Amino acid sequence: MDSERYCFIGAGGIGMAALERYFLSRGKRVAGYDRTPSELTAELEAEGVEITFDPSVEAIPEDMRQPEGTTVIYTPAVPDTMPWMKYFRDNGFEMMKRAQALGIVTEGSVALCFAGTHGKTTTSSMAAHILKVCGAGCNAFLGGELINYGTNFLLAPTSAYSVVEADEYDRSFHWLTPTVAVITSTDPDHLDIYGNEEAYLESFARFTELIKPGGTLIVHEGLKLKPRVREGVQVLTYSRDGGDFHASYIRRTPGHITFDIVTPRGTIRNVNLGVPVEVNIENAVAAAAAVTVTQAFDPVAIREAISSYRGTKRRFERRYEEPGENGRVIIDDYGHHPAEVAKSIASVKALYPGRRLTVAFQPHLYSRTRDFAAEFADALSQADDVVMLPIYPARELPIPGVESEMILKDVKSADKALTDKEKLADTLKSRNFDILLTLGAGDINTLIPQIIEKIKS
Repeated sequence: MDSERYCFIGAGGIGMAALERYFLSRGKRVAGYDRTPSELTAELEAEGVEITFDPSVEAIPEDMRQPEGTTVIYTPAVPDTMPWMKYFRDNGFEMMKRAQALGIVTEGSVALCFAGTHGKTTTSSMAAHILKVCGAGCNAFLGGELINYGTNFLLAPTSAYSVVEADEYDRSFHWLTPTVAVITSTDPDHLDIYGNEEAYLESFARFTELIKPGGTLIVHEGLKLKPRVREGVQVLTYSRDGGDFHASYIRRTPGHITFDIVTPRGTIRNVNLGVPVEVNIENAVAAAAAVTVTQAFDPVAIREAISSYRGTKRRFERRYEEPGENGRVIIDDYGHHPAEVAKSIASVKALYPGRRLTVAFQPHLYSRTRDFAAEFADALSQADDVVMLPIYPARELPIPGVESEMILKDVKSADKALTDKEKLADTLKSRNFDILLTLGAGDINTLIPQIIEKIKS
């Protein structure tokens, strides 16, 4: 794959953006289509990506209408009926999914690949930051924008390392050939693709077969997954409290979490979390584990990097904080699976014990709402107050009878309400919250400026 021109369909996705930036850095012509403008598409356009929001064939850049010298990269969320997709397929273009392109880009490197239902964005981002701090560097293709660097793509042309967020959606991670694979969780998800939990777990088992001989699988303790690694691949475990890699001597003070990381190569002492929420203890252990099994292992750099890590956008991102010990706080998180929602709420409650927590939740996908309504209700019931938005459809058409009320009716919180995006700011202003946690993988985060403006007024 060494074209002069790269056309991206679904160009505004965070994962696609990293590849677009990679090819721009190599002097390639990069263009593409997305359905709606966003802050990210504006950034990409400013950097040199030509993006259109017109799905008609006439909107395809003229120099990308010839198959020779043009590679088309698409996200599986785009239907085959989309005019650009049909044009490129009917005219013999080289076409590949984002994951396939990523596999080609990274196959010649020492690839650290992070998979799991949840946790993969934070762990991969932490590992990329560790490699940068220790001086090894990496080419990192991440699913969230690193606050330290203002991007989801790190470029290091001379580095032997790559860091990849390995997405299980549509079995995308089967294109990768990891040197080190980390599996954080295997809670069933994407059942619209997989059908059942057994098929979901089988997909992760297949992923473990792809690890290069001499490589390493690092898997969270207690998963149902049964790995199928090749001969010569070592299998190690991690968790917060046990396994080959784990935390010990955890100390908590207001606004701080400090602990030691126990590894087979020694203990990394006095690690201070830069983003001090409970779930990041385990995430830091996973990131440290991935780097520890490589030649880049440096205990001092690992400690420094975890301390200086500022998180990724939409992962426990603190968006507003009033002065004073009892000031109101707004935190935004991407959690969109019941297990993620439960961990997010537990982490915020541990960080702000005794304070009233309101959760504003926007369900993502009709199929996920249908499949996990009861589990979502259980997770959300741990909040003092729950406000729900309608389902964000993303790539799906509505499913008759599936709506947010399916979840909300079983939420046991003392206060709960259903509202729409236009009324969310007014609804939250009247809720008398101490801590507001906005949750969901849709566009709820775009409403936060209105919420802040409303509560300030």
